[in-house]
Amino acid sequence: MPPPPRGSGPRPTGRPGPFTPRRAPGSRRSGVGLSVGQRAVRNQWGLAFMVLLLVLVVGRLAILQGVDGAAYANAAEQDRLRTFSVAALRGAVLDRDGNPFAYTVDASKVVADPEVVEDPERTALALTTLLGTPVPELTEKLSADSRYVVLATQVPPETSDAIEALELFGIFLEDDPVRLYPAGAVGGQVVGFVGRDGEGLAGIERTFQDELAGTPGTRRVEVGSGGNPIPSGIDESTPATDGDSVTLTLDQDLQYVTEQRLAEACADGATTRASAVVLDVRTGEVAAMGSCPGYDPGNYSQTDPDLLGNPVVSDVFEPGSVMKAVTMSAALEEGVADPDTVLSVNGHIEAGDKVVTDAHDHAPIDWTVTGILAKSSNVGTIMLAREVGDEKLEHYLRAFGIGDTSGIELPGESAGILQDSDDWSGIRAANVAIGQGVSVTTLQMASVYQAIANDGVRIPPRIVDSVTGPDGRVAETPEPEGTRVISEATAHEMAYMLEAVVGPDGTAPRGQIEGFRVAGKTGTAQRANPECNCYAGGGYVTTFVGFAPADDPQYVIAVDLERPTSEAEGGQVAAPVFADIMRFALTADGVVPSGAARPDFVITPTP
Repeated sequence: MPPPPRGSGPRPTGRPGPFTPRRAPGSRRSGVGLSVGQRAVRNQWGLAFMVLLLVLVVGRLAILQGVDGAAYANAAEQDRLRTFSVAALRGAVLDRDGNPFAYTVDASKVVADPEVVEDPERTALALTTLLGTPVPELTEKLSADSRYVVLATQVPPETSDAIEALELFGIFLEDDPVRLYPAGAVGGQVVGFVGRDGEGLAGIERTFQDELAGTPGTRRVEVGSGGNPIPSGIDESTPATDGDSVTLTLDQDLQYVTEQRLAEACADGATTRASAVVLDVRTGEVAAMGSCPGYDPGNYSQTDPDLLGNPVVSDVFEPGSVMKAVTMSAALEEGVADPDTVLSVNGHIEAGDKVVTDAHDHAPIDWTVTGILAKSSNVGTIMLAREVGDEKLEHYLRAFGIGDTSGIELPGESAGILQDSDDWSGIRAANVAIGQGVSVTTLQMASVYQAIANDGVRIPPRIVDSVTGPDGRVAETPEPEGTRVISEATAHEMAYMLEAVVGPDGTAPRGQIEGFRVAGKTGTAQRANPECNCYAGGGYVTTFVGFAPADDPQYVIAVDLERPTSEAEGGQVAAPVFADIMRFALTADGVVPSGAARPDFVITPTP
């Protein structure tokens, strides 16, 4: 079929002709293209939007710089500020002459922020010699996924100054003071020690923690990108207040001699523990205090934890015959007897359902009360105690400080063990009178004899002389008030009787000191056996307590030796230890013998 002629009707709706514009999908056939007016309107709206956006941006900038600028600047500054603690130097612990037992020196802890360290290996190379740490170990720490690692502790000032001069990115110094104990183990049990955090854990270090510690300060500095302070930046400091120093009543030389003599006792193969304390008779001040074995506070972490206490104030034991001084004092004070009163003493005596004997059973012997004490007769002492009565005897025991703490400035003090007399059985009453069935500390034992030597006035022992602040102000420790326990006359009679113990007819001639008159008492008490909760096989605790010069007492010394495998008596092993320590104390203090002759003692009556 031939095509229609041109112009004879509409074109097919298939393909568009050469002059027919293509229709966009979805567009209306009649709306092809925009007019000039429409385009102008659209451009005006676009311009208005751009102007509005520009106004908003400029306004926001104006607010940020003009209104919030100071706040944002301050926030940026705060982000650069770091606050560090400034450690206070812990106060010193000194002996009575100012010799140090403990003091603190400046040191630093070297720490790092691995995220700021630029080159871990290069930084490690710079520090290895100064810190004495291998490069691989330092490199590993400096590469850790952490913001804080410790590289070294207790670095001395000269080393920390050298590290600071390197200006290494991410390396910082913090205060890390070092506590030093120049006397080593001498006085260690008294002084105590501090933990790694600087907290006092034992001894004077613990009791006076608040005074010794001081108050830390702070330092607030502006740091740069490497974490180091900006020289011209903010640097605000609140200085630390150093701790107070504590001056003890101890004499360091006497302390050394005491501990050396105790160490010799512990080396005899039979003594497992030895303790001693030296008191000033007139003041109650502790001039020396120690035990064997002891420990070095600077190496406390390497010591058996069971040895980190102070046995002189914390360990209790049955003292034996040294406690007869209390029974005798009660008998004299109550008028039951006097030093020359004569008793017929058998070798044994019934006590409840038990029988108590002297060291060796014997036929009746006539002894004076002085002789009963000099010979350490158990039977004679029990006879006198029964005349005094249980209630009265308990009264004197407590008046002398048994069964109560003394209040000395040391932690862990034990009160000992003393039952109420209402609870005493027949055998208990007999045993208490001779120093069994009652437990004391070495310090309590010394305090009994201090009262006798001090004309009958007991002064609670103390070991701190004064506390000195960092400004030099000294606070003296108040002197404790004395308590009269027995009369002056009774005290003098007891001194006479105790001197007989150290005489040629007594149990302790080995306690004598050439040139000086000595008064004292031995003790050999059965030691409880923990394996059977009985006395069998427990060995003995041997003791000696005395004072000198007997005619003008200056020092009291108590010694006790724990000897679980020995039957040696106090006069044989404890008295010589006493004599050696007392000899040094008197000589070093320049005590001159009075020259008065020792009296003649009446041990047995004249026929």
